[in-house]
Amino acid sequence: MNLEITYGNVLEKLEINRSNLIDIITPKEKNAGDEIDLIREALRNPLQSQSLKDFLKDGTKLLVIVNDATRATPTAKVLKVLSEYWQKCEVKFIVATGAHVAPEEDELKKIFGSSIISNRKSIHVHDAVRDPMKDLGITSRGVPVKFNRIISEVDKIINVNSVEPHYFAGFTGGRKSFQPGIASYESIEKNHALALDPDAQILRLKGNPVHEDMMEAAEKIDKEIFSVMTVTDCNNRICDIAAGNWQTTFEYAARKAEEIYSRPCKKKADIMVSVVKPPLNLDLYQAQKGVENSRAALKDNGILILVSECRGGIGKDEFYKLLSSCKNPKDVFEKIRQGYKLGYHKAAKLADFSTNFSLWMVTEIEREILAKIFIRKFDTVALALKKAMELKGSSAEIIFNLDSGTTVPVVRQNNRKQKL
Repeated sequence: MNLEITYGNVLEKLEINRSNLIDIITPKEKNAGDEIDLIREALRNPLQSQSLKDFLKDGTKLLVIVNDATRATPTAKVLKVLSEYWQKCEVKFIVATGAHVAPEEDELKKIFGSSIISNRKSIHVHDAVRDPMKDLGITSRGVPVKFNRIISEVDKIINVNSVEPHYFAGFTGGRKSFQPGIASYESIEKNHALALDPDAQILRLKGNPVHEDMMEAAEKIDKEIFSVMTVTDCNNRICDIAAGNWQTTFEYAARKAEEIYSRPCKKKADIMVSVVKPPLNLDLYQAQKGVENSRAALKDNGILILVSECRGGIGKDEFYKLLSSCKNPKDVFEKIRQGYKLGYHKAAKLADFSTNFSLWMVTEIEREILAKIFIRKFDTVALALKKAMELKGSSAEIIFNLDSGTTVPVVRQNNRKQKL
């Protein structure tokens, strides 16, 4: 059979023997209708909350929190409808970058749309290091709760987010608008250290220490919050949406996101081709999610071929510095025990993967750079597959995860889903 794979500006055509193919995994398709109609319907029927009209009726000082460019949240579409409600308010916007690099101006235009970006002075990009913070105490796990001081300058908050599987927080969205979205670097670092806990798993909320700590931090905010949580389909169109109470909307959207992005798979593969789509294909720091999302459907000692342009190279490089300083993956864990830095959780995940599987990449990152962190580079998917088949044999079985930044293949055993 023929299969086309797109990464960056490259369209590669592959010929696959059907006898080797287990599955081609993509997010579930769901035709939910007109997106603007869906947004309006959600705002008219909020979950466990007063109406948005009543929420804003006093003409208050309003803060709107939005995602940065590393998420494919349909922010501009949501803001277009929300703007019909806040005309009497004094509105400020903050881009919840967490510890990410600030978006470029063209990325801001894409996030906000033409009407809002024209008032550029109303938009602040969060800086976890330099911005003044409001101290709200600590969580029960000892994580300091410090949020951008802008929250003390407003009366009410609206956060707009999207919900997809996340490899250690369970799901994106909801509380992540606050932690790590507008948190201090110290707060983010201490929270993300919890990702080293084995219970910090994809698709898991109950008992997940990262998620529970994020929830506890967000609960300390003493402002009224109205949330809009979106779920998008395989074409990045809104297929479900909830508005209202920030906890309830997140829980609702997480259930819907699992239906879209958790995809049943017949069995584990010898070879996994894991394709990362924009915006997570920006750099290796983000593209690594395609490794974690796919690993549960890969046999021990299997080969994962990560396909990601990574025009931004490695990205935030603390994880790379740690990995490249070690002779083998097992040394990584010893260095982490000596002291955790933000990004080391990613190094730990990659090191753990490399002790059980082989990681290959089709990417723009230079071969020598990848070799230092136990990754083998190939120039094309076809070449990588050819070599993998030579190593695993002519009967090797393959899975293609064509949107691995968000999609999680879940192997069914004895008619029951086996999650991470």
